[in-house]
Amino acid sequence: MKSFFNFGLAALLLIASGCSDKADVASTPNQETATAAASPYAAESEPDGAIPVGEARENTEDGQDVTLVGLVGGSSEPFVDGLAAFTIVDPKVPYCADDEGCPTPWDYCCQTDAVKDNIATVKIVDDTGNPVAQDAREFLSVKELSTVVVTGKAQRDDQGNLTVAAKQVFVRPGK
Repeated sequence: MKSFFNFGLAALLLIASGCSDKADVASTPNQETATAAASPYAAESEPDGAIPVGEARENTEDGQDVTLVGLVGGSSEPFVDGLAAFTIVDPKVPYCADDEGCPTPWDYCCQTDAVKDNIATVKIVDDTGNPVAQDAREFLSVKELSTVVVTGKAQRDDQGNLTVAAKQVFVRPGK
C-alpha cells in the first residue's frame, strides 16, 4: 500500500508539473524527490551548520559528529557498487566544464592536486552502524555532481582520510 501511495504521489506531481510553466516546474518536487523523501536515510530538510569538505578534513577529529557539504565526485566512478557509499568533493574545487569536452567532469581530472585535500567518503550506515547494502543512487536519487549535505560521525584512517558514517543525507535540488 505504501509503495502504491508513493507511486500515486509521484505520478500526481509529474502530472501537475506538466501543466505549469517553467518557473513552477523548477520549484515543484519531482518523482526523484518523492522517492528520496521516502528513504529513512534522506533528510527532509537541509541540516544547519554544514561545513565544506576541505574545512572538515582540516578540523574534524575521529569520532566527532559532523555535518558537511560537497559534490558527489572525485573519481570517474564515485559510487561504490552494492553499498550506499560515495565520495564527495569540496564545492570550492571546480570540476571540468562541459565546454572542455570532458566526458566525466565529476572526476575533477583538471584539479587532481586540489581534490586530494578536499575529498571525503560518505558511507550511509544503519542503526547498528553497518553500511547499507543498497546503491545510494537508487534510494536517494543522487547522481554525479549532486550537492549533498551529510550528517554523521567522522572516521579517520592513518593517512588522515576522512569518512563520514552518515545517518542522513540531504540532496540539494538542482544538478
